[in-house]
Amino acid sequence: MVVSRHPAAARRAAPGAAALTERILDRLFPSPRPFAVRLWNGATLPAAGESAFTLVLTHPGALRRMLLPPGDLTIGEAFVRGDFDVEGDLEATVAAGVDAAERQSAVKWLTTALWTLALPRTAVRGSIPPRAKQRGRVHSLERDRAAVQHHYDIGNDFYALWLDRRMVYSCAYFPTGEEDIDAAQEAKLEHICRKLRLRPGERLLDIGCGWGGLVAYAAERYGAHAVGVTLSEPQAAVARERLRAARLDGRAEIRICDYREVRDGPFDKIVSVGMVEHVGRSRLPAYFKAAWALLRPGGLFLNHGITVRGAPTAWRGRGRRQSFIQAHIFPDGELLPIADNIAPAQRVGFEVRDVENLREHYARTLRLWLQRLETGRDRAIELVGEGRYRMWRIYLAACAQGFAVGRTQVFQTLLARPETTGTVGLPWSRADVYR
Repeated sequence: MVVSRHPAAARRAAPGAAALTERILDRLFPSPRPFAVRLWNGATLPAAGESAFTLVLTHPGALRRMLLPPGDLTIGEAFVRGDFDVEGDLEATVAAGVDAAERQSAVKWLTTALWTLALPRTAVRGSIPPRAKQRGRVHSLERDRAAVQHHYDIGNDFYALWLDRRMVYSCAYFPTGEEDIDAAQEAKLEHICRKLRLRPGERLLDIGCGWGGLVAYAAERYGAHAVGVTLSEPQAAVARERLRAARLDGRAEIRICDYREVRDGPFDKIVSVGMVEHVGRSRLPAYFKAAWALLRPGGLFLNHGITVRGAPTAWRGRGRRQSFIQAHIFPDGELLPIADNIAPAQRVGFEVRDVENLREHYARTLRLWLQRLETGRDRAIELVGEGRYRMWRIYLAACAQGFAVGRTQVFQTLLARPETTGTVGLPWSRADVYR
């Protein structure tokens, strides 16, 4: 990152910038402030007590770039550019920012904004990946394909750097809380297969199969005939190669298509892990209708997805303004309350048989991913550039903090398509899931 003005010139410019910055920080984070701040001129504002992190402002206009216009898109892009940095706990930094935003009334924010406008326009010239450019009707096949490609097609090697050995890109499952990421992801695959009561010879459809971890596991461990669908060609290439290497390509298949394009039902079981967030509220009835049509009577559908506590559309900005995740991570993604995810399934005819909240598991998963990404920093920058590396750091930290405090949650919902007699092939208890 290069400051756009010579450091000495920056120190001479706007002699009141340091004092004004401190005044704004005091307003945003009233005493006792639990973290330290280091300014561009080397001055340090100490924390009240032990500091979990140090906020580093890299130039006199840093707060201006961070706060105007207000929103997580502005502050997220400021971090990616290098207007500020964090030494220490990045997740704690996100928590402090959220707390400050929730404390600000409209009047307080207006005053803060006016002060911030007085800061100079100095900036850093850090690289930042372009925002997603989505065209066409929202959640059309073409636009959904572009959204998936924006997120997943940045390179298999990058994801392999910090995911588990199976490259399972969704919430892991920690039976004891002490498992490493490899063991926890395998436990999650086992947990799903047990909930589905998967049997040898059954046909399984995996909607949004990623790099094929669940498809391979179901075929190898449970003898299922598994079909996985993804819109990402790089994902499909890795998944197919892994199936060939394990000699599972006769029992498992990866297709590059949308779930709406699958025509060869019925399947005995269907699973969707981390895909429903991309469907959108308006498309949920069609999503569950498609799953219903592809599932045999008496079959089971496990729908695993992130939800939001309170108001929906957590991945969208206010009004026409995008959020950071909308603009850079998951274009067109929508998070809804769990009730809004279940209701369309019930209207189609699905019967809800089990609902499990795994939010603590996802907080731990994200923290492990972030640790692995930061450990592989040099390789990550070599693969995708410093801007995208920083983008993924702040994204993973923010998501971990959201799950830790419960703003976001993740549910596994087991749905059944009853036979005409009302029969569903499930045992009387869940004991078999935990045997």
